[in-house]
Order: sequence, then C-alpha cells, then structure tokens
Amino acid sequence: MPPKTKQQRHLPAFVLLLLAEGEKHGGAILTELSQRMPGCRPDSAALYRTLQQLEEAGEAVSTWDTSGSGPARRVYRITDVGWERLGFWRHDIEMRLSNLQYFLETYHALEKRDTA
Repeated sequence: MPPKTKQQRHLPAFVLLLLAEGEKHGGAILTELSQRMPGCRPDSAALYRTLQQLEEAGEAVSTWDTSGSGPARRVYRITDVGWERLGFWRHDIEMRLSNLQYFLETYHALEKRDTA
C-alpha cells in the first residue's frame, strides 16, 4: 500500500490563486477547486480552516454579503500581503516541479537502462 501524502500542503496557494481572480465565498472556492483540479478534493472544514489562517496572517480579508435573498455569506478577497505570499508559493511550486522533473527524467533513464 502506498504511503499517504499530505494533499492539503498547497491548499493555501490554490485558495489565494482563486482569490486573486476576484472575491469569492467559501462554497464557490470549494466548487472551483474541484472543477478546475479534479485531483484536489479538500473537505469544507479544511477549506474554512485555511481561510481563517489566511485571514489571521493578513493574506485575505472577508466581509459579509447580505445582498442576496438567502442567508448572508462571508466573501473573501486577497490582500497585498496575500499577493506577496502568492509570489512565495509560485517560487515554491516552481522549485518542487524542477525537483519532480529531475526525478522523472532520472527514473525514465534508469528504466531504459534496465530494459536494454
């Protein structure tokens, strides 16, 4: 059985990326994450913990939207600090991609060597 991986490691990065596109409420963020990235299925508790952490870090702020006919919804938007953090995530993900690319290239070279 393969080891479990921590799937939520980059959840803050993806939430900030969605908020960079415009204000969103938590339900919309969940929907967009699952539509755009089928392999990413955070539960709502993880998402709302992440949103709370982003607010505590000053990377996002929220306001209550009472304009609709239903219950009020908390709407989140990215801050300047959030934009800076998004830059950190870009660098982090680029580095991880580079390392993963090295792994794949080396693995494929070894695979070819073993079949020759």
